[in-house]
Amino acid sequence: MNPKDNLDVAMSAREMADSAPPGSLHQAAATSVAISCATARDIDQARVALDGITPDEVRQAAIEIFDRLAASGEPGASTP
Repeated sequence: MNPKDNLDVAMSAREMADSAPPGSLHQAAATSVAISCATARDIDQARVALDGITPDEVRQAAIEIFDRLAASGEPGASTP
């Protein structure tokens, strides 16, 4: 499996956010990943951008989603 680029991660995270319950931590975290990845120049910049997310619980969940999606070659691989 090859690591994904930031646009692949953004698309997968957007799909996760769309399927998460509205207003849930999972939706907020996945949306944060999708936005960070879609607006970053590359995957490394996207990861750095996630450090600025607040509150802490959303940041931690977003980083976990990002790490799983970025390392995976499978779309939606981090879906619980």
